[in-house]
Amino acid sequence: MKKKRLAHILTAAALCAAFLLVLVRNRRPPLAQPGPTPESAVYAMLDAAREGDVKKYLACYTGPLETTLRNAIAESGEQKFAAYLKESNAAIKGVAVMPPETISDREVKLRLEYVYQDRNEAQTLYLEKQGAVWRIARLEAAERLKTLIPYGTPVE
Repeated sequence: MKKKRLAHILTAAALCAAFLLVLVRNRRPPLAQPGPTPESAVYAMLDAAREGDVKKYLACYTGPLETTLRNAIAESGEQKFAAYLKESNAAIKGVAVMPPETISDREVKLRLEYVYQDRNEAQTLYLEKQGAVWRIARLEAAERLKTLIPYGTPVE
């Protein structure tokens, strides 16, 4: 019984070490503006939302979606919108950004998965390239995903 328990502990420790190694190797600095890749534009949007920075958040969008956001900000006020951004992102434990699929030389779509304590949600985003910068042009409604093991479940 003790050998089996020790094996479980060592396996869990090895998995945690591997996970931390991947996190450290893939660590990225926060981005202030939409970037030269679709993924960096999405990370810039997420960073701005987490910080409640309305101007940086708005800079990540283009087209009718940007207009809709500007109208929402004008209606609610910049401070309320900043609070909404912070509040709606507070429950997010992590995100996964899938590699983009090319639609044309100026447009890609990518899938973004939000990890919450009790669920995961996936959303498809469409980004357009404007000069050297990618911006979010459209998005689909988020869909709830079934999670087999909720975030934070202790390893036994």
